[in-house]
Amino acid sequence: MYTNEMLESMKKVEAAREANAALEPRRMTAEEKDTLLATYHPDYKQGEFDVLKIGPNKGEKVPTELAALLQANSRVNPADIDLSNPDYDVDVLIIGGGGAGASAAIEADNGGASTMIVTKLRIGDANTMMAEGGIQAADKPNDSPAIHYLDAFGGGHFAAKPELLYKLVNEAPEAILWLNELGVEFDKDKDGTMITTHGGGTSRKRMHAAKDYSGAEIMRTLRDEVLNRNIPVVDFTAAIELILDDDGKAAGAVLMNMETKEILIARAKTVIIATGGAGRLHYQGFPTSNHYGATADGLVLGYRAGAKLLYADTLQYHPTGAAYPEQIFGALVTEKVRSLGAKLINVDGEAFMHPLETRDVSAASIIRECSDRQKGVHTADGVGVWLDTPMIELKNGEGTIEKRIPAMLRMFGKYGIDIRKEPILVYPTLHYQNGGLDITAEGMTNIENLYVAGEAVGGIHGRNRLMGNSLLDIIVFGRNAGRNASAKSKDVELGQLTLDHVEKFAKEMADAGIVTDMVSPKLLPRYTHKK
Repeated sequence: MYTNEMLESMKKVEAAREANAALEPRRMTAEEKDTLLATYHPDYKQGEFDVLKIGPNKGEKVPTELAALLQANSRVNPADIDLSNPDYDVDVLIIGGGGAGASAAIEADNGGASTMIVTKLRIGDANTMMAEGGIQAADKPNDSPAIHYLDAFGGGHFAAKPELLYKLVNEAPEAILWLNELGVEFDKDKDGTMITTHGGGTSRKRMHAAKDYSGAEIMRTLRDEVLNRNIPVVDFTAAIELILDDDGKAAGAVLMNMETKEILIARAKTVIIATGGAGRLHYQGFPTSNHYGATADGLVLGYRAGAKLLYADTLQYHPTGAAYPEQIFGALVTEKVRSLGAKLINVDGEAFMHPLETRDVSAASIIRECSDRQKGVHTADGVGVWLDTPMIELKNGEGTIEKRIPAMLRMFGKYGIDIRKEPILVYPTLHYQNGGLDITAEGMTNIENLYVAGEAVGGIHGRNRLMGNSLLDIIVFGRNAGRNASAKSKDVELGQLTLDHVEKFAKEMADAGIVTDMVSPKLLPRYTHKK
């Protein structure tokens, strides 16, 4: 199953394991990190970005794949759409059924608003479900939201919107309590104290987890709460265009049944975009850890309606995606593996970086090791470096892997790889959309009554996100959007529904000389080739 090169390299890894386990590689200086990122991180490859010709972010660069969707044709012809007799009429319309959308729905329902979720797959089919490592919150005696803020602000290259990051860290402890009370089964000691661990870029142990399926456990709990409350959920139905009223306020969405292609109209006093990420656009040809529907729909819908983007040129490439076997190429190998003690090792058995550097630095280090330094391990289909998982039990004792990261044990075990005895091969995978729609601390965009929560938001994390802050932001900002949209809906008087902004955008495209056959939002990736 392994190539001869891989087998020879594995022998070197095993021979050096005890020495590497005791080794504490030094952390890079700020100058070294800047040079490394500028040279190797995908966000810095100038040829992979286009400058937007139209829209609220005209003149700014975004990935070429995203630019094509932002400047594409609408899926609807406004002349063919009858807005006079809506199929749904609610106070709060939530587009997206992941953790952010579910959190928003629960709080909107608490606020007494009639609430509906519409999602193009099923509720829970989201990146939340794919998250493994944990959720950050400064709730231990040696920690504080202020320290959490400094870790996240520095890790994001000091680019986060201060008011958003302030809300994230200060509301984190209460978010953990809220989830715990809803029934999330966090890892706890015998006395009930929550177990916390380090993550990349954290100066304190503040990572709360449910083994290594934290996101799935959180999503299970949130989904059950939504369904138990009888909040309407319209599955397999995509939002393909936002609706505004004649005063320019968000007023609903044009929906499309994914199976029948039937067009439906949802009228709403407030709208929350919670559509998640963009990994299935496969920027720069990278594999992805994202779920099937992660195609940047919310960014497209918001942008065409006039909502501004922030940091849309920055993505997160998780340093440890599975590089072998090919059946799970790109699948997430949680950072928790490194927080438990596993180190990144090159083809010669050398630990080449500190195991808990931030994700962008770690990803760039691996790319450097596999390119200029020629220290990568070659498979029949690609290249990677070792993540020495047996080191975990060498450090923490037998049984640690099965107890703390059982999902990883199972995922590789299906292909005959026992991560308790053999290292695993990893390479960066497209993981998270750092940029997104620009919001205020209340969760609203520059379009009145249009809110955003979760991965579709830009600015919470700056230009790089620390582990555990995404599961946190879907809770904090999902609840935030739900509460505020619910309260706002009580005072909203909608005007006449209109799709004038779609026609206006089409004219902007024509005036800018943009001619394309592409329509957006993309909705689902395409993996077949046209004959």
